[in-house]
Amino acid sequence: MGGAKVKAISANELSDKAGALQSALDSGGAELDPGRRAAAETLVTKVDERTSKAGNHTVVALAGATGSGKSSLFNALVGEQVATVGARRPTTSKPVAAVWGSEDAGPLLDWLQVPQRHHVETGVGASGGSARRGDGAPNLDGLVLLDLPDFDSRVVEHREESERVLELVDVFVWVTDPQKYADARLHHDFLSALATHDAVTVVVLNQADRLRGDALAQVRQDLSRLAEADGIGKVQVVATSATSGDGVDELRHRLATAVAAQNAARHRLAADIRSTADKLRADVGDKEASVKDKDKDLVEALGRAAGIPVVVSAVERDYRNQAWGRTGWPFTRWVRALRPDPLKRLRLNATDETDQKLAVTAGDVRTVLGRSSLPPPTPAARSAVELATRRVGDEASVGLPVRWSQAVSDAATPPGPDLADALDQAVVSTSLRMRPPVWWRVFGLAQLVLAVVTVLGLLWLVLLAVMGWLQLPQLETPKLWGLPWPFLMFVGGLVLGLVLAGLARWFARVGARRRGASVRKRLTEAVSEVARERILAPVQQVLERHRATREALIRAAS
Repeated sequence: MGGAKVKAISANELSDKAGALQSALDSGGAELDPGRRAAAETLVTKVDERTSKAGNHTVVALAGATGSGKSSLFNALVGEQVATVGARRPTTSKPVAAVWGSEDAGPLLDWLQVPQRHHVETGVGASGGSARRGDGAPNLDGLVLLDLPDFDSRVVEHREESERVLELVDVFVWVTDPQKYADARLHHDFLSALATHDAVTVVVLNQADRLRGDALAQVRQDLSRLAEADGIGKVQVVATSATSGDGVDELRHRLATAVAAQNAARHRLAADIRSTADKLRADVGDKEASVKDKDKDLVEALGRAAGIPVVVSAVERDYRNQAWGRTGWPFTRWVRALRPDPLKRLRLNATDETDQKLAVTAGDVRTVLGRSSLPPPTPAARSAVELATRRVGDEASVGLPVRWSQAVSDAATPPGPDLADALDQAVVSTSLRMRPPVWWRVFGLAQLVLAVVTVLGLLWLVLLAVMGWLQLPQLETPKLWGLPWPFLMFVGGLVLGLVLAGLARWFARVGARRRGASVRKRLTEAVSEVARERILAPVQQVLERHRATREALIRAAS
């Protein structure tokens, strides 16, 4: 606008910024402030609509307070009495448009909802003077100049109409006068709010003919200071007088510069995107916390709630029962049949391959019941899970705004019975099968041999006793170390069988602990997978959305 050199913004660059802002809205979702989100969505729509308008028009709005002389300045720039000027305030109730050039601006003005339009004929200049290009007058072809209602009008509809159009124009020309140049509404509600739009902002001190001598320079300097305090750095105040025509040519040249660059609309939209993205940055943090792949405390708490200690204890008891049943003293194995199967009572996999045909498998449980018969978690176990999930949510939400922090907490605590069902299915789906250890077969075979020897020794002794009772001729009985073989077979088989059974019980206890540790590892891995899928993954997804939102806002604001 003549005050500074600014870099041109290409259509692709503007599209990238708008796309980044839309990406931030998509990833941010409900975690962004509803008001700021709605404003950003409106802006994205505005960018799409404004860039879709054909032609190279530049929309400039003359905005100001009541009595600042906007309409008079508008007529001076047009060179004709287009806008109504009068002593009664407010005079302008609807925007009035003046269009330079032969290119049709109808669709653009329809989008702006400005029905009052005036086409400026080539050759007409200010005060009836010549404005032909050959005469050194600036080329304003493509300029759409709007005279807006007063932004401080006592009529609410006028203020609302002025603010509506200001949201859509490309260049702002803020018109003030020596009496209202320090107006709080001008500086606080408009100049400060549009501080990022300095490339498309002009400040005009109208009615400058009312000041004499050093007063004009002093007021201009004071107005520049106020504008700089509003955030518009190094602004150059244009002093004009619609009555005398002073400064009108300078303003016209500035407008011509903006029209010739054909970039004001993109600068305005880019500034809007930058300002909106800066405001949305208040809804995201500066970084994201990391989520551990395996949270030991969380997995441990979930494992207790899933009943892993109960399952491991049942597996160990089942192992011992199976071992004693296969390697124990054959004459007392029938007692095992009276003991309940701990795994079948929990509706879990059978560990004995020989019993598999009669056992209830994991697939049967899921098909018929969908759950195991594990006891529900104790209040202490549930409290441990709540504490662990809350700790995960607290650690992951460090440094995040309230809405994001709440989203992380919600993700870390799955609603309803979903988590309990997932844990139960993880236990049910974990295979508890095992192959019988080799020592079971060795000990079982040895016990069978010893049982046969014991029975044969007993039968032999009975036979000898019967023959002696019947006084039949005695058979010669072989002896070893002075003891008859039948006696050695019977007593030796009994003693060795009991010793072997005792040794087998010790091996069974050791094997049961090892088997329990192996099953615990499998179940812990299954529970860890549930923790990753149901708790850590949802938390990570929220953090990834936060990261995507933050990075998209940075791109939009760059």
